[in-house]
Amino acid sequence: MPLPAPTDRRPPLGLGRLYLRRFLRNRLAVAGVVIFLLLVLFAAFGDLFTSYAYTDTDFTALTQPPGAAHWFGTNQGGNDIYASAVHGLRRSLVIAVSVSVLTVVVAAVVGSGAAYFGGRTEKATLAVIHFLLIVPSFLILALVSHRLAGDWRVLIVVLTVFGWMSTARVIWSVSTSLRERDYVTAAEFMGVGPARIILRHIIPNLGSLLILNLTLGVVATVLSETALSFLGFGVQTPDVSLGTMLADGASTLTSAPWLFAFPAGLVVLLTVSMSFVGDGLRDALDPTSANGAAGGPR
Repeated sequence: MPLPAPTDRRPPLGLGRLYLRRFLRNRLAVAGVVIFLLLVLFAAFGDLFTSYAYTDTDFTALTQPPGAAHWFGTNQGGNDIYASAVHGLRRSLVIAVSVSVLTVVVAAVVGSGAAYFGGRTEKATLAVIHFLLIVPSFLILALVSHRLAGDWRVLIVVLTVFGWMSTARVIWSVSTSLRERDYVTAAEFMGVGPARIILRHIIPNLGSLLILNLTLGVVATVLSETALSFLGFGVQTPDVSLGTMLADGASTLTSAPWLFAFPAGLVVLLTVSMSFVGDGLRDALDPTSANGAAGGPR
């Protein structure tokens, strides 16, 4: 009597493990995560390896190149560039992550709410979004930030106010199909309120889109904050960000290149690492991508 053919008894992969396996197949994405974590550790604990604070002044070492006493050198005022880089990266990361999270939250609520309610609410919300998209937001950001003395907390609010519209429109477009799903109809039939349906049945099903926008939003916010601070409209002295360091180093690029090179290197590493992570997440969450097809369940 012939023996039955062996069967594959391996349990199917869960959705989370499937996404993780697809993500890990992308070496650039993994490298991006490693670089980003190293930058976070540098921003969090880098000041433990120096006896200088970013506000300390060493009048015996003005515009001194990198050396044993000052690893990254000093600027024209005798401030240690290493300590300034640690604080500047920390400040830029706090601004970028805060703005990205707040922007995604506002966009998710507004976009999914407009799609669910439809009708006049949807038309009015889209009209506001389209109007804000054509407003010269950079000029308003510059004027408001400069008038309020470059407080980084105000900068977070302003960047959030003018940064959620594009994401909200994308979320609205996706949510218009979700509002027709059976689980939304069943929740309405059971008497579940609109707010609970949006928060528990629509937004959770946008998880992959929200995560991707959260990641890419960090890159966009870093570039916006750096540009504003570079032009003098963002973070203001005595506080320090990567943008203010780039602005200080731009005027001495030939005579003291280290003032520009170190913050520029941190900005490049931060933006490139998050771009790699964003590409990896997009491949992992998209089943039609090369990595997604290769990483399917077996």
